[in-house]
Amino acid sequence: MKVRISKHISMPDPVRLALYRRSPDLGPKILFFSGGGALKKACAQIIRYSHNTIHIVTPFDSGGSTATLREAFSMPAIGDIRNRLLALADRNLHGNPEVYRLFSHRFPADGDPADLLNELEGMIDGGHPLTAAVPDPLNRICRQHLGLFRKHMPERFDLKKASIGNLILTGGYLGNDRHLNSVIYIFSKLVQARGIVRPAVNDHFHLVAELEDGQVVVGQHLLTGKEAAPIGTRVRRIYLSDRLAEPRPARVTIDGKIADLIAGADLICFPIGSFYSSLMANLLPRGMAGAIRANPCAKVYVPNTAPDPETYGMTLSEQIGRLVDRLGRESEDAGSPGDPLNFVMVDRQNGAYAGGIDDGELKNMGIETIDCRLITPDSAPLIDEKRLTTALFSLV
Repeated sequence: MKVRISKHISMPDPVRLALYRRSPDLGPKILFFSGGGALKKACAQIIRYSHNTIHIVTPFDSGGSTATLREAFSMPAIGDIRNRLLALADRNLHGNPEVYRLFSHRFPADGDPADLLNELEGMIDGGHPLTAAVPDPLNRICRQHLGLFRKHMPERFDLKKASIGNLILTGGYLGNDRHLNSVIYIFSKLVQARGIVRPAVNDHFHLVAELEDGQVVVGQHLLTGKEAAPIGTRVRRIYLSDRLAEPRPARVTIDGKIADLIAGADLICFPIGSFYSSLMANLLPRGMAGAIRANPCAKVYVPNTAPDPETYGMTLSEQIGRLVDRLGRESEDAGSPGDPLNFVMVDRQNGAYAGGIDDGELKNMGIETIDCRLITPDSAPLIDEKRLTTALFSLV
């Protein structure tokens, strides 16, 4: 039965929140489409209310040390997956703080290659302080997977700036016949991740953006404005390619397990984060939009309240229009099963939205606005993770 939410619902809803806080093991299945960093702080709040949330994250990053791994092993990007697993981990579990420090450690950018290799081998042998501090069975499994990485590591592989967590997950990926979900499952259980984390797809693809001035931006890292100059014109379209050189759209389809996770969600959220590389990229594989529409639960978009380099020249209404178009709303009747988007959650009083909030245009699209306090003096201009979490859990 389709979930109906009134835009006048109490925000936050103390009764619902108290119920979820008492029994997070029985909490609702809110599904998030995002990258690895956007909800990093919010996850600490999310797991207080539910251990059943679902996180579909992008495996298309192509910058920094991730690019070195992807080039060496022709694999999906795993940095966002690592970030989300750690963000959802139960920090109170014995050994998890030590695992967090190990997974978060990076080799220095100016390290001597021989010294870095010796440090890696010290971790594998167990003599390194970071691995020595991790109790069994986590110790044994982390070292085993680092050993698998070392076994497959190309002779001239550059360890500078390498994330140890990424190396551990890569070792597990290579040791499990390149089945990414298998290694995610293992580490989810080991660190007691309070939620389900899955990549949008399990294969080796890159994000490509065509800009309105004709420029083609190949690689997610060149679109975000973090590792290269921000784009200076609007994005016309994005697609996935299985190659960086001479990119062309690839046929990419979700698997049945992703479709099942979407079908079981109680609420689908398109949250804050980079608009194209974190949100829209997740929706590119064939079957994703159809699976979202097939679930009659409510769908809510939480737009950014700070400038996003990827939405250069776009108003909030245009962002929503792009999202709705991607999900395939088209001529479907508002309120019928198959709606791709039902609500946009905003903070009118404290948030800044490009072009303002056009209620008439949203109403014409069959979308309601939920206006609630999301920004605090301490978080401004960004959304406060506690307020975001309590607002979302007040909807289910």
